[in-house]
Amino acid sequence: MVLSIQMKGLILMLHFSAIASYMIFKKSLISLAIGGFGIGLTEFVMMGILPDLAKDFNITIPEAGHFISAYAIGVMIGAPILVMIAGNFPPKKILVALMMAFTVFNGLSIFAPSYELMMVTRLLSGLPHGAFFGVGAVVASRLVDKSKEASAVAMMLGGLTIANIFGIPLGTYVGHNISWRLTFAMVAFVGLLAITSIYFWMPNLEKRAKTNPLNDLRVFKNVEPWLILGITAIGTGGFFAWYSYVTPLLTEVSGFEDTGLTIVGILALAGLGMTFGNFAGGKLADVVSPAKATAVLLAIMGLCLLGVSFAAESQVLTLVMVFVTGFFAFSTASPIQMLMINASKGSEMLASAANQAGFNLGNAIGAFLGGLPIAAGLGYTSPEWVGAGLAYSGVVITLIILIRRNRNSKAAAV
Repeated sequence: MVLSIQMKGLILMLHFSAIASYMIFKKSLISLAIGGFGIGLTEFVMMGILPDLAKDFNITIPEAGHFISAYAIGVMIGAPILVMIAGNFPPKKILVALMMAFTVFNGLSIFAPSYELMMVTRLLSGLPHGAFFGVGAVVASRLVDKSKEASAVAMMLGGLTIANIFGIPLGTYVGHNISWRLTFAMVAFVGLLAITSIYFWMPNLEKRAKTNPLNDLRVFKNVEPWLILGITAIGTGGFFAWYSYVTPLLTEVSGFEDTGLTIVGILALAGLGMTFGNFAGGKLADVVSPAKATAVLLAIMGLCLLGVSFAAESQVLTLVMVFVTGFFAFSTASPIQMLMINASKGSEMLASAANQAGFNLGNAIGAFLGGLPIAAGLGYTSPEWVGAGLAYSGVVITLIILIRRNRNSKAAAV
């Protein structure tokens, strides 16, 4: 009881601290953060309401995990295609149109009557995700001084992590105690707020010079963008291997009560870690190179995932690891995004959107691979080992980029 009160006090204190710090940013960045909040809510609330969906559709939890993969596939399809279609329009119009599609498609999930149709609505809901973050990341970097670009991207992504503080726990509570359909009504409402805020707060930035969208694809003739996509898809997949099945881990292994308030508090704690980690990663990438920041942070994330596995039977240690793992998992987001933007001059929006598709490929890979050992009977601590392996694979790819750059610098000096 004392631990519960202390945890709730810590959550409230850090929550208000985070909100206060956000108010110093430009309203234009806040409008992007609201969109990120909605996207984070629809993406991550699935982890909290998987048991409810499984029960309602009469399927297993690993089968319900396919909803996560369907959303991720939608992101991978929509990110490059929508950016290529809309690339010659002003950024503000692109962002408003993407949030309109986001709102409509998530609204359809409210009425999905079957497993099959829910799969379709989740795929459609994912279509605008990568394009919004891809365009938004480039826009955010244009709204601030060059020395603060990674921090501006972190601000946009901060909406996603703020969703993990109270949006996702609230959505999980509503899904457990009322209906998961009402959870998606909440998502649609946030989408409407994002449309309104972008329309009124986002400046009318100039559109880029009109070009053939196919010319943007030339950036992928280079090796480095593909390596960065590998970091994103494989390295961040480690986080999703753990977080996709965090609810049954907490209830079946750690022994927390399977009640809405308990899970809400723990998911909020994870969200706090993600929020502060996101900003810390942005600051680190502004100080050192994004590549070096990515390598270090992914390595620490891998250690955290292993720590989750060993700490799972202790409730106190589990709470600590939930916060710490969330912190280091999301500290990699803005460094990786800036790594891609810097490696794709002239095609930043497409490459940035493709990188968001990579994040969601990591979502699909992590959810799928993390579910395999569970289905094999190895228990709910087994996905963390899969996740650690994915994280360290991302470290290896990042080191390859650093080695290639070092060789190219020496060759240029000669």
